[in-house]
Amino acid sequence: MLSLEESYINAVETALAGTVRVHVPGPSHHHCCSNLRGMGSGIVMDDQGHILTNAHVVMEASDLMVTLPDGRSVDVKVIGLDNETDIAVVKVDADIRPLQFADSDALRLGQPVLAIVNPLGPPSGPMVTSGVVSSLQRRLPFGPNAGLEVIQTDAAINPGSIGGPIVDLRGRVVAVTTALIPFAAAIGFAIPANMALKVARQIIADGRVERPWLGIVGMELDRRIAYHFGLHRRDGIFITEVVEGGPVAAVGLRPGDVIVTMDGRSVQEMQDLKEALSGKDCGNEMKMEVERYGKQMDVYVTLGTRPF
Repeated sequence: MLSLEESYINAVETALAGTVRVHVPGPSHHHCCSNLRGMGSGIVMDDQGHILTNAHVVMEASDLMVTLPDGRSVDVKVIGLDNETDIAVVKVDADIRPLQFADSDALRLGQPVLAIVNPLGPPSGPMVTSGVVSSLQRRLPFGPNAGLEVIQTDAAINPGSIGGPIVDLRGRVVAVTTALIPFAAAIGFAIPANMALKVARQIIADGRVERPWLGIVGMELDRRIAYHFGLHRRDGIFITEVVEGGPVAAVGLRPGDVIVTMDGRSVQEMQDLKEALSGKDCGNEMKMEVERYGKQMDVYVTLGTRPF
């Protein structure tokens, strides 16, 4: 059986073999802030040369390079990105070894993890930091991806490791580093591997991510709105607009209706609505409990595809 020390060393060596640097060619950037475009790490996904990284790393960077574990720098093609989850996939024409991904749903609080950077560029070489999973059910508290489901780790994160892997002690990817809180060295956030892989595979297949859509504009119901519109309820999602030809319009819902539950789950905030939709695919049917003029009714809505 491996000693703890050997486990750490083996995990680092395994992870480094499939971690790359994603960067804009030219002089190195000043490493001063958390979300630098055009600089970060990437994770080799498969033996076709697909590399998973952060959307904000590749976004708006017209000229990208990838530095491989053996030090070679190669041109890269951007396959696609998804701003909502901060996941991007790029592709290189090179023989590189993919990393294994673990089931991130099996992560445990306090589990040891390693954050990998390979490399910051010669002569800096690879870097690794260690820590534990500090929180499993966080939502990113700031920035353009605020509300994104993330795990939190106290493994020190630096700008060079953004887009790179958080690995377990077997060297398997459990999460993708997405952000750090500047000036708070012990707080870093990472996208769970299961979500990152699901998004990345859809990007590879379709070039984009298709999301389920109801076709409404709504707001959280409160006493003031309820009083103004003469509603009996004091909670739920108040429909202010129904998109013509959309899924909800097709089942006869209209402005003024209040969504109370979706598939049996109470929806009191817009976040509840997002979460109810998050596990669904376009074309799935959802049962919605709706109130209209104080009367409850059940409707079955077939989810559409959110337009871009």
